This record gives sequence, C-alpha cells and structure tokens, in this order.
Amino acid sequence: MTLKTSVSTAPEMGVDATRVRVTQGEHSTRVQATLIDGVVGYEFGIAPEPTTEQLRSLGAAVVDEASRAHLSEVAVSLPELDEEQLEEFVIGLLLAGYRFDTYRTNEDADSFVCTQVVLRDQQTKSAALGRAQILAEAVALARDLINEPPSRLTPTDFARIASDVAARSGLEIRIWDENDCAHERLGGLLGVARGSVEPPRAIKLTYRPQHSTTKKVGLVGKGITFDSGGLSLKSGEGMMTMKTDMGGAAAVLAAMSTLRALNVSHEVNGYLMMTENMPSGSAQKPGDVLITRSGRTIEVLNTDAEGRLVLADGLTLALEDGNEEIVDIATLTGACVVALGDEVAGVMGNDDDLISALHAAGSQAVEPNWQLPLPKSYEKLIASEVADMKNIGKRGGGAITAALLLQRFVPDARWAHLDIAGPSRAEGDRGWIRAGATGFGVLTFIRWLQQTNS
Repeated sequence: MTLKTSVSTAPEMGVDATRVRVTQGEHSTRVQATLIDGVVGYEFGIAPEPTTEQLRSLGAAVVDEASRAHLSEVAVSLPELDEEQLEEFVIGLLLAGYRFDTYRTNEDADSFVCTQVVLRDQQTKSAALGRAQILAEAVALARDLINEPPSRLTPTDFARIASDVAARSGLEIRIWDENDCAHERLGGLLGVARGSVEPPRAIKLTYRPQHSTTKKVGLVGKGITFDSGGLSLKSGEGMMTMKTDMGGAAAVLAAMSTLRALNVSHEVNGYLMMTENMPSGSAQKPGDVLITRSGRTIEVLNTDAEGRLVLADGLTLALEDGNEEIVDIATLTGACVVALGDEVAGVMGNDDDLISALHAAGSQAVEPNWQLPLPKSYEKLIASEVADMKNIGKRGGGAITAALLLQRFVPDARWAHLDIAGPSRAEGDRGWIRAGATGFGVLTFIRWLQQTNS
C-alpha cells in the first residue's frame, strides 16, 4: 500500500507541532507566516458550505503544502464539519499522500511527503476517519495495480493478488485458468489471449452480506494487463501507457474489497476478464470469427478492439448468475476520450434509472460521468457479413458502437457501461489525484452501492 500520509486525532496541538488552521470564508486561499497560538503556521480558507470537491482539494492542499515545506507532521484545527464533510476532507488528505515509488532507488526534494496529520478535537468522529481510510486504501489498491509494470502484473499475477485481497476482505473467489476458460467456452477471452505466452485468467468474486438478500448486482471489469493492439498493432507512442488497460478490473477488485467493512446489504458479484493482447504467430487475425460463451459470434476486423470481446464473456457470466443489475467498466475506446476528454467517463446503458444512479454516484465521488446515447439506428454499423456482429463500426461514434455490441450480451438485465479510457490516468498531479493511475471508478462503485443500501 502506498499511502504515505496517516491521520490521527488529538484534543490539543503538540507544543512543537506546525499549526494549520482552516477557517470558513469566501476563498480557499493559503496564507503563510500566520501566527496560530503564538506559533508560525499556515491558514487555509474554506467556503461556508463546501462541496465535496472543495473538501477533498483542501485536504490535498494541506498535505501538499506541508510536503513542500518538508514538514513530516502537522496539526490541523478545523471549523465545524459534519461526519460526511470530514470524511471527504480526510480522503483528499490521504490520497494526496499517495506515491508509487516501488522502483525508485533514490529520494529527491520533490519526493518528500508529510507522513502524519493530527486533527484537533475530532475524536468523536472516528467513524468518519475510519471510512475515509477504507475508501482511500481501496483507491490506492487500484492505483498500485494499474501503475505496476506489465511484466510484473500478468493475468496470473493479478489472480494471485485478487486471491489475497479476497481472503482479507471476506470475499469468495473462483479463478478459471486457461483450461477452465476453454471448458467454460469463454471464446472472447481466449481469442484475445491467443497471441500471448501469458495464459488468461477469469476471476469471479462474490460478496455475500451477513443477512439474506434478494438483490444481486454484477460488476464486470476489463482486465487487459498489456495491450499492444495485437496484429492490429498500436504505434510505439500508443503503447506507452497500455499497462493501464486493466483499470476496469482493478476498480472492481478495489471497490469489492470494501464491501464487508462498509456492511453493504446485498450480494455483489465481480467478473474480471484478464489477458494480454499481443501479436504472434498464434494471435487472432483480422477476419477471424469468435464464438462467445453466449453462442453469439463476433467477426474480429480489428484486433485492437479487444476489450469488448472479453467483456462479452464477462457479461454473459453475470447474466447467467441472475444479477438483476449489471455494470461493466472498461478503458474501452479512444472515441470516448475524444468526446469527453480525460477527466470525464462516458456512461451508457439500457436503464435510465440505473444510469441516473451511476451519474449521481459519480458526482458524489468526484468521478464525473456523462451519458452518451445508444441509438438503435447505429446498430447497422456493427452488422457483419459473416457473423452475428463485427467488433468495429465506422470511425465516428466509436464509443457508442462499442457499447451497442456489449448491450447484445445483456438482453434480460438492467445494464450500464462505464467507459473510463480518459480519466483512468492523469498526466500530472491534480490535488488528490496524482500523476499516473487515478483509480477512477472505485469511489463511484462504492457510493452507488451505498446508495442502493438505503
């Protein structure tokens, strides 16, 4: 775990502690060299009715300022915040202290992180601090997995880590190796995996609440641990960040790791479809036809449109298990990045209530998503000459045609699709978001599942 900053509470500020005071005002500006209880410290402002984003940003600003000043410990005096507000402040604070430094061999001035923040007079809100720690650790888990070099996080490695997480988190787990995948007719996953020497893995996670429930929710994650594009090879530049192509699977695993601790009241099943997409003499070829688990056939005209192939099998597994609501999450299309940029996910689906709930959860999580349409008239764009469908449409509307293909595999369930190709990675630091993997989707799923709790 790479959260470098920890949080505790105390009734008084330590005599030698650097002081930070947060006051309510119109602006969230920082004033240096302010006397606080006779000690030079820092003062921050926060709006009288702060938004979640402002609270997170404030927590991040405290850690960033302390880190720039090479302060290993600061003591913070806060205005009156309710438990939900304090939780968001601490989430921002903890995630600003995230660093993925496993492979760094030396320290420089920019790598210093404030390691201890003491909150004054917040002892009665320990539950909020506990929840913030659970959520921040989940996001950090997803970031760690996505940031890991691809040769050190193969599908087999991911399955081993998922098994460890499941054991710690009170989850059931089942792992299919390549022989099991063949026996289970996971033709989409196996087709993509053909080009790699690394065998695929399909992983099912199950959370069962302590009390019986009639509701079942399925989460399906795309888990391409490295995407070269296959024989439809990406450019060198296009491959540089393709270790992040398993961000959907990482988000599902990380979100599910919190469900027992947060006492979610209904069953949740996760389906992680793990493989590499590589070129070789055995790789699938443009023009091949894959037979998916559902029996539906897909003509592969571009091997770099592989995510929808593995998700097709994952969605079928989720449907067969009787999940009434199914949400898949994937770094699926560059077209979605063109449409919405690199901070907003696309959301599509067949159920307006489910889409609205995910939109609300994303807003609460500060992981914004925006609905794109699924016009029936676009279905002709994925019509194949030789199979039930083809895996690409025209250049325009690529995010939509990808989702229309996925929709065919969930005919009897409320379904939504999150395309996180843009916000799964940040090119630079943005407050509590650090350069590299963002862990986008983890908090959206948690907030959505907490909503359905109530």
